[in-house]
Amino acid sequence: MTYSRQKPVKRRIFPLLTAIAVVIIAGGIWAATTLFGDENTQQMPASSPGATSSDSEGGSKPSGDASPSTPAEAEGVIDQPTASELGKTYDVVISNGRVINPETKLDREGLNVAIQDGKIVMVTDQKVKGKREIDATGLVVAPGFIDNLSYDPNPVGVWNKIADGVTSNIAMHGGTASPEKWYPYYVRNRTPVHFGASFFYTQARNQFKLSRYDTAKPAQTQKLVDQAEKALNNGALGISFSLEYVPGVNDKEILPLMKLAHEYNVPVYFHARYSDMEEPGTNIDAINELLGYARASGAAVHIDHINSTGGTFSMTQSLKMVSDAIAEGLDITSCIYPYDYWGTYLNSARFDEGWQERFRITYKDLQIAGTNERLDAESFRKYQQQGKLAVAYAIPKQDVIDSLKAPYVMIGSDAILEPGFNNHPRASGTFARTVGLYAREQKVISLSDAIAKMSLMPAQRLEKQAPALQKKGRIAKGMDADIVVFDYGKISDKSTVAKPEIVSAGIEYVLVEGQVALDEEGIHKDIRAGQPIKSEFLRVKEGGPTLSWGDSQIQLLEYRSTNYVDLEALKAHGYTVEWDKLKRQSKVTGGADTVPVNIPKPKTGELMLERGYKLIWDGGGSTELLSVGDRNYVPLSALKAHGWKLTKEGNGFKLAAQE
Repeated sequence: MTYSRQKPVKRRIFPLLTAIAVVIIAGGIWAATTLFGDENTQQMPASSPGATSSDSEGGSKPSGDASPSTPAEAEGVIDQPTASELGKTYDVVISNGRVINPETKLDREGLNVAIQDGKIVMVTDQKVKGKREIDATGLVVAPGFIDNLSYDPNPVGVWNKIADGVTSNIAMHGGTASPEKWYPYYVRNRTPVHFGASFFYTQARNQFKLSRYDTAKPAQTQKLVDQAEKALNNGALGISFSLEYVPGVNDKEILPLMKLAHEYNVPVYFHARYSDMEEPGTNIDAINELLGYARASGAAVHIDHINSTGGTFSMTQSLKMVSDAIAEGLDITSCIYPYDYWGTYLNSARFDEGWQERFRITYKDLQIAGTNERLDAESFRKYQQQGKLAVAYAIPKQDVIDSLKAPYVMIGSDAILEPGFNNHPRASGTFARTVGLYAREQKVISLSDAIAKMSLMPAQRLEKQAPALQKKGRIAKGMDADIVVFDYGKISDKSTVAKPEIVSAGIEYVLVEGQVALDEEGIHKDIRAGQPIKSEFLRVKEGGPTLSWGDSQIQLLEYRSTNYVDLEALKAHGYTVEWDKLKRQSKVTGGADTVPVNIPKPKTGELMLERGYKLIWDGGGSTELLSVGDRNYVPLSALKAHGWKLTKEGNGFKLAAQE
């Protein structure tokens, strides 16, 4: 963790003030109430916000728990190649494996995956030829794992990521204040895994030389908002805060950034303010604070490693609070690392006065990562001055199990191995441990759920403004060939607190962009196929085509080669349009009286965003909507599919009722 290392002083100089401020700002919508419930009754995992799979109209539908498919059930999700396609020789073919695609629920043995030019071009049960053929008999073929809670892809740790099945390393717990410098640096270094980063608020804030207990002035906050907006336009994938490590950051700093995140349709990642249940300041206050920001801003929130921050000793209650907020309509996700011990720097605010009582541990429960040494009072002070990272045996085992079952919880390591190996073993073993210990041995979750939490869900959390991630986390035609092949009977983590550098076992092959980075010969350090993963923002342009629809001439939007019309225009043509805020969807019903509507022309320069909103048709089916400001737009192709005749007319289009 890359936090400033300063002499610790007494913790919690803002007891509950921030949470109270957020309550006031949010208009008293929420309060710090005590909630209990059973997380095990929830649906698994792709029912979380953003967790969808494609339907026939380019919209999306929920994807639930994936159990092995029979051939008949899988018929619609594997390819039926032509004789010409079967006659080709592809770059790589992974043959006879158990292919798991968590998005479509595909889980079937005996399938072949053909790869050409870095893309999956076929998933079939028929024999195909490859220049290189990988025999995956008895092995699982899964999407490459996406570590969305990592740090900078340094040249030491990236190889341990590959050995753990990770093909995308995304620094959302940290990141950079200057993506215009960060991304080119890792491009020049030919990083072997895909890479991306958040706008790291702590790093940006350090320009003002504020202590971690100081609060930024309004002018400083505005400068940070401006820098964050620039960072997003330069590819940053979201915004990240580390409130426990910088407790001086309060709502007056956070909310302006939250509103910016909502405007740009990116998530905000939070290391929450509290990690325990000792007053003043508890996990309940921490979760309420984050949910309050989500309510006040409308922005999506991701809670970092809830098993160690925000949920320890209160997991059932903390998870219930989050699931209730999701049911309320908030866009909230979380992650864990699958360990019952955490780790951080001894000179961080986490070890401020009273840490023994807060975390229910003593000196002997601390171990310097990369060694066998347990601490006492004297060695604690010595290593605190040196800024060493220590592991703390302080997480109840049941907290890990309960959080792993939650449908909105995915996997994130919160670590990458660094020179000197003073790291938590999660830097090397997070993903293999999830499968080997919690899916295979303890059966806490199914294998397909484990894969979803390690690939599909992290992609979906960030893909709304990062198109590259829309092609990752899936095994299907047209997806990127980022693939991990492992032995389900042998996969396991081998890294330990004393030896965090030991790589995982049972991972047989890793492909990045279709290139084999790990095989029976080991890691191939000459394969450096990693690509930048960046946010992209398209804006309304001047002019563009128009739509003639009845007596109206309506300005259309052009977005990624598709034309869209304002949804309100349907009201003038016999439809009612009803918005459901909770479900984030509009329901359209035909047969209504026409009403006059005024369709404003979209403003040049406004952001065009895929917020995940849907249009639900009265006769069945759904269509993804495009958002510009507070208005939503429907693709012309959807109107054509629902009974309207679409023709080209000059530089525009004409819609008319079918004859």
